[in-house]
Amino acid sequence: MFAVVKTGGKQYRVAKDDVLFVEKLEAEPGAKVELSEVLMIGGEGEAKIGAPLVAGATVSAEVVEQTRGRKVIVFKKRRRKNSRRRNGHRQPLTALKITEISAG
Repeated sequence: MFAVVKTGGKQYRVAKDDVLFVEKLEAEPGAKVELSEVLMIGGEGEAKIGAPLVAGATVSAEVVEQTRGRKVIVFKKRRRKNSRRRNGHRQPLTALKITEISAG
């Protein structure tokens, strides 16, 4: 069984025991998190597609760790002006382990 959930402005296809990295959530490692914005549930039998959300469906997850993504270099240059700027950015992420998918 799998589900499509929405969190942090992005959509993820998840199944039980998957580990995924999402935009930072305010939770301590080991805490339980419930994702209630479920867009679709599929797997065995007919798929349930929400309009826009599947009523009563939830996905339970456990916070594995709070981490940061890999560094992205931001480089800006204005030609012929001897003007350059170089910055780096590391996005804060939360690692979630999916524990249960409930169709409600």
